[in-house]
Amino acid sequence: MLKTRPSNSGKKIILFTGGGSGGHVLPALTLISEIKKRPDVEIRYVGSRQGIEKELALAQGLQYFEISTGKLRRYFSWENFKDFFRVFKGLFDAGRVILDAKKLGEVLVFSTGGFVSVPVAIAGRLLGVKVFIHEQTARAGLANRICGFFAHRVFVSFEGSMQFFCKRKTECSGYPLRRDCFTKVVNPLLIRGKNILEQDRPVLFVTGGGNGSLLLNNLVKNHLKELCDRFRIIHQVGKNYLAEFGPLQNDRYYTFDFINEGMIDILKRADVVISRAGAGTVSELLAIGRPSIFIPLPHAQKNEQYFNAVEAKNKIGGLILQESELKKINLVETIDQFMKNRRQTAQAQPQNGLDFLLGKIDLEFLGPRPS
Repeated sequence: MLKTRPSNSGKKIILFTGGGSGGHVLPALTLISEIKKRPDVEIRYVGSRQGIEKELALAQGLQYFEISTGKLRRYFSWENFKDFFRVFKGLFDAGRVILDAKKLGEVLVFSTGGFVSVPVAIAGRLLGVKVFIHEQTARAGLANRICGFFAHRVFVSFEGSMQFFCKRKTECSGYPLRRDCFTKVVNPLLIRGKNILEQDRPVLFVTGGGNGSLLLNNLVKNHLKELCDRFRIIHQVGKNYLAEFGPLQNDRYYTFDFINEGMIDILKRADVVISRAGAGTVSELLAIGRPSIFIPLPHAQKNEQYFNAVEAKNKIGGLILQESELKKINLVETIDQFMKNRRQTAQAQPQNGLDFLLGKIDLEFLGPRPS
């Protein structure tokens, strides 16, 4: 480990990193929204040049630092050779960001996963700063398992993912949920002057995650008329699909590229949710107590989305459909049957990792909160 002389300014700087999908970025932003309340902390975000993390971090007014990054593949591809050099360059890019921060004060790296986080975590450890990571899924991803070797502290959302990390430095914190998950208030969501969360008809919410899902998008499009006859539909289609699906909108069908503010209100109000099974969405549905229809992404690492969906089904109920089943079912009939048979549940009351993680950051890095 390379030792560098720390600044004597007493300033505390947290470098958050994580990206590639909204699922890696949103837990970081939830933590940041709370830490920003402390006047004695400076927050910076380290991410890729074109990832979703850049757009979301800048929208929150954060200082954003770009680094080179590459994908970590488990199979042979000529792109692996290019990406090796991209990751290697990213290591030096991250090192410069960390060294610049160390000139100003004490530094903590906090990673929420994704390939961009790997060079930041490695550089942080080599340069002698504390490295914390948080794993959101029920089966740890490759990037976080690599980062785990270099981390001082590892936090996980589900106990099942503790097996992928060193037990001595790993704790089950829970997922850092936004505080409005635990209230009953549903704020209006105004589109063209209309509150689309009104209770005048059932609401169907469909989401393929932050990047969208072509499969789920086409599933809705192929049944759009029947669904509009029954529901008001709120559909998160993904940035790359908005141009195709935006023109299909009507007074019962509303499309969005990405939803951050307002997501919890939608999940509370929705009569039916059809979703991939990313860790963030699953954790929010658990907190709200909303049994849902999950269509896990089959190619996710170690089938992690399936295990996320199983966690939800075991705790609050729900329906898990594999992609291979979709051609054999009638979507509208499946929704009707699901609504008829689902059991009403209270909130599952999962441990909110937000307060747990804030407490650990205070205890091991920031110190007591100023009065």
